[in-house]
Amino acid sequence: MLKQNLSPDLTPLRHAHRLATLYSYEILDTQRESVFDDITRMASTICRTPIASITLIDAERQWFKSEIGLGKSQTPISASICAHVVLENDVLVIADTSADRRFGGNPLYTGDPDLKFYAGAPITTADGVTLGTMCVLDTVSRSLTQEQIDMLRMLARQVMMHLELRRMLRLSEKTSDYRARMLASAAHDLRQPLFVASLSVQSLLQEAAPHQLKRLTLANGGLETIKKGFNRMLIAASGHASFTLAELDDTDLGDVLEFIHANFLPLAERKDIRLSVLRTRLHVHSDAVQLETLIGNLVANAVKYTEAGGRVVVGCRRHADHVALHIIDTGIGMASESVNTLFEAFRQGDAQSEGLGLGLWIAKRTAEALGVSVQIHSVPGRGTHFILSLPLKASTEPSSEPIVQVR
Repeated sequence: MLKQNLSPDLTPLRHAHRLATLYSYEILDTQRESVFDDITRMASTICRTPIASITLIDAERQWFKSEIGLGKSQTPISASICAHVVLENDVLVIADTSADRRFGGNPLYTGDPDLKFYAGAPITTADGVTLGTMCVLDTVSRSLTQEQIDMLRMLARQVMMHLELRRMLRLSEKTSDYRARMLASAAHDLRQPLFVASLSVQSLLQEAAPHQLKRLTLANGGLETIKKGFNRMLIAASGHASFTLAELDDTDLGDVLEFIHANFLPLAERKDIRLSVLRTRLHVHSDAVQLETLIGNLVANAVKYTEAGGRVVVGCRRHADHVALHIIDTGIGMASESVNTLFEAFRQGDAQSEGLGLGLWIAKRTAEALGVSVQIHSVPGRGTHFILSLPLKASTEPSSEPIVQVR
């Protein structure tokens, strides 16, 4: 007969400081996000378990930011093994829950789905507050290798870093801190491929021949140095010091569009999409680098959501006091409710698509810094039309350059 479930003292979990820290990330009860789902899939694959989750421990419940194989969004804290991890703030591996008297009466481990194996690594802030766990589970008794346990720790750290990035972006929305936005942009573009590269190098180190060890060790050290640099960037970005955009000046829009065409043509061709960028002699009052970032994010989005055989057209037209830049695609389009939330952080047109859902958030903030207004017209199944109103350089001569229509 199974022994009674010995529930731990949950008082520390309900400590005001721990809960306030958890709530400061504004993560509970949010929608699924692909970056967290990707980490959960990695944990399941690496540990070869059918079940994995990113679990956050609230006062009376454990809530799953991401899960595979559980089919639940939350469970009572009384049924939580993850609570033990948070209390102990260390990796916990239970090879057979049926042989552990702490879980003898736990419904998760005595009935459907009759879980037998558990391993969890704490998700802990820089100042030592444990928010939850990165955990894997199975319906059979088993164990993990030391390498799998180390990887589980690494994935827990990645969850924490993405929570920090997420909070920083929310903070920058409220404070209009431009420096935080630009550093978030760098993290968005570079952290995920860096993480994949680091995992790959560490995996190769386990099987490397003696003559390869030196180079791989150097490569791993270099990646660690870069990751530490990113950590410093995130810490710096979480402050409130101001960052001033370079002074706006005469910007050759033709040069900017030439860069956009050269940069995105290979991607469009790989997808069998016709990318047309109209030449122009117009100049605007802007910053070339940031304008390339703004237009590039919108063109990238257009190519991403346009099917093979479709078109993306970029062109501009002079008006009395501004230049209207049009980005038109024949992609999947959006319903009006999606248009209204398009520029929010971590939103994506397709939940299965790659990336963090930050590209258009960055585009909006860059547009604000440049004094550019953005209009969106979209029809589901027919495509999307972005119109950017760029401040006109005072000396620009009138132009009859037409905007091409996509038919």
